[in-house]
Amino acid sequence: MLPQEKVKNLIDRHLELEKELSSGEVNKNNFAEISKEYSDLSEIIPHAKEYLNYSKENKDLNNIISDKNSDDDMKEFASTELESLKKNFQLNEKKIKLFLLPKDNADSKNAIIEIRAGTGGLEASLFASDLFKMYEKVSQKKKWSLEIISISKSDAGGLKEVISLIKGKNIYSSLKYESGVHRVQRVPDTETQGRIHTSAATVAVLPEAEELDIKLEDKDLRIDVFRSSGPGGQSVNTTDSAVRITHLPTGIVVSQQDEKSQIRNKEKGLKILRSRIYDFERQKIDQERSKDRKSKIGSGDRSERIRTYNFPQGRVTDHRINLTLHKLEEFMEGEIFDEFVENLSLQAQEEELNKIV
Repeated sequence: MLPQEKVKNLIDRHLELEKELSSGEVNKNNFAEISKEYSDLSEIIPHAKEYLNYSKENKDLNNIISDKNSDDDMKEFASTELESLKKNFQLNEKKIKLFLLPKDNADSKNAIIEIRAGTGGLEASLFASDLFKMYEKVSQKKKWSLEIISISKSDAGGLKEVISLIKGKNIYSSLKYESGVHRVQRVPDTETQGRIHTSAATVAVLPEAEELDIKLEDKDLRIDVFRSSGPGGQSVNTTDSAVRITHLPTGIVVSQQDEKSQIRNKEKGLKILRSRIYDFERQKIDQERSKDRKSKIGSGDRSERIRTYNFPQGRVTDHRINLTLHKLEEFMEGEIFDEFVENLSLQAQEEELNKIV
């Protein structure tokens, strides 16, 4: 059961905000924030009040059932009411727990998705390309906007690396569980003896950080330029348009050379850098919050194998929730992406709920 004090605090806070708003003395800068908090609390308050009244109502109904003077009809009515009361209590408890879950402010943000070929050579780069196409199809179906920031191609139509910005409503909340190692098992086109090869690609999903989220100071940045034709050393040649930005406090490095303009490469590089720093800071906070546990979902651990795509058997398996669907073709077409997201979200939610006592 939830501590009653925790539930009472919600009601007290709601009354406090109500008085503050009705006083007309709320600071204009804080009005929107306070109004939103009040509105959010208003939805949970009826459940909180019912939750606190449970013990008294439960006791009253049990008294009727155990009272020798109560007639059979009254006892039957009380028993029915008690069963309904218990169900309602469980429902209210879950709603309050969900409300008390820490809110992820990044959920409503756009997302930067980075896909890189892992172990497996050419086949890994082909799989990285297939993954990117899958996210493209999901974006099209959901009417999200996908913009390629950086792309590095390999032979035979594969991708060594691709970084994209996906814009829309609550993008990060939909894509954040994609971070990790994606493993593929299939027979490559170049395989003459029909042997199944295993390769992998890594996916990193970062919430798009705006200037308000991360302020980059010039003194914290080292910017080098080099020739776009390759990652060759630093050069002061004014025709060099590729840019390498190093964030000195964290050591995070971003290279950008897709654009012909040095200014545009710098803009794109700073966008990626800002999001990587934002993600770095978030992970640091998450680690501090959960030193004694390792979350199976949403940990952002890029080394963790999260999903296997088995082409010969036509199945896709998410190892975090032990969910296997024999609909690999539909998944790669972006058809059943939501089914995985919903199941991952539900398990993450359940894990968080179990921690609230």
